[in-house]
Amino acid sequence: MSTSLDRLSIQGFKSIKELKDFELKDLNVIVGANGAGKSNLISFFKMLQTMIDGSLNRYVRDSGGAGDLVFNGRKVTKDMVFKTRFGSRGFRFTLVPTPADGCAIEDEARYYSGGATGWWELGDSDDGKSKMVAEVLNNQSDAQYSQPVFDAIAAWQIYHFHDTSSTTGMRNYEIVQDNKVLRTDAANIGPFLLKLRDRYEDEYKTILNAIRLVTPFFDDFILESRQSGAKEEVNISWLQKGSDYPMQPYHLSDGSIRFICLAAALLQPNPPSTIIIDEPELGLHPAAIVILGELIQQAAQRTQVIVATQSPALIDQFAIDDIVVVNRKEGASTFERLNEQDFSQWLESYSVGELWTKNVIVGGPRYE
Repeated sequence: MSTSLDRLSIQGFKSIKELKDFELKDLNVIVGANGAGKSNLISFFKMLQTMIDGSLNRYVRDSGGAGDLVFNGRKVTKDMVFKTRFGSRGFRFTLVPTPADGCAIEDEARYYSGGATGWWELGDSDDGKSKMVAEVLNNQSDAQYSQPVFDAIAAWQIYHFHDTSSTTGMRNYEIVQDNKVLRTDAANIGPFLLKLRDRYEDEYKTILNAIRLVTPFFDDFILESRQSGAKEEVNISWLQKGSDYPMQPYHLSDGSIRFICLAAALLQPNPPSTIIIDEPELGLHPAAIVILGELIQQAAQRTQVIVATQSPALIDQFAIDDIVVVNRKEGASTFERLNEQDFSQWLESYSVGELWTKNVIVGGPRYE
């Protein structure tokens, strides 16, 4: 399994006033009421990736500015502090709002527990550019200590398949060369599946079988490329069982095309270091949600998976130890991983999803 994020501390970021030394496992199912803070945890992963690709202050700008990122605004919170651990490696930094409502990076440090152990201070950066990233990209002498963390964060894939409209990328053609990784919105699902069909036959067949469980009339993708000027492009045309008439992506229901993207993401042959999916159950039939739960569990045997959901049917597919409940207390998000021993008597009569619905697992709206 790739290097995964083992422990996480966040202070002063959005609704997260303080999350201290929180353990993340191979499978993490984040549940909570609307506005509890699930999406803000997902936002942390997006933000950290922008540090890696050098676009942090664009992320800050698109999020409304640094004043909208700090907990309860600048008058309450002066900076945002983050600490991560990836096995024997680690990365720590502080984001400080600037007068221009961007962010500067302070107290950046990397950690290594082998050889010369402890935190190695990298210093401050006023331009929002990470010194750890520069160390790797410039192949500096100590880049070997930063490279594993850099690679793990860069490999995260945060999937968001909510937009299934007629103009979305997943329903249209894309150039065949855009097949290295499945994009966050699955805009390149055609080229990606074409690569799997030609190079990873077993995994491609596994994806087809999963789709057929949810869409019994589905037979196979056509995946025949066409020339469009100088470009060669492909979409996910498909066949129904018992027919040779080529169906088009617009013939797929929202739930069907969304499940196709989920199956490709979760069953891909070379998964990213961490797969993160926000509300994957949207638009799916209850029977499809059961299959989705099985795919998530399979993926978690090969890589780290973080899923945010509100679906009792999806929660039902996991052990209670997989569940992290997000609540709000005095305006701040709290995160608690459940322990099966605390619910052993309840589990004799009820499923995990039923305990969530009955608010035995406390995660509904809270009135402060």
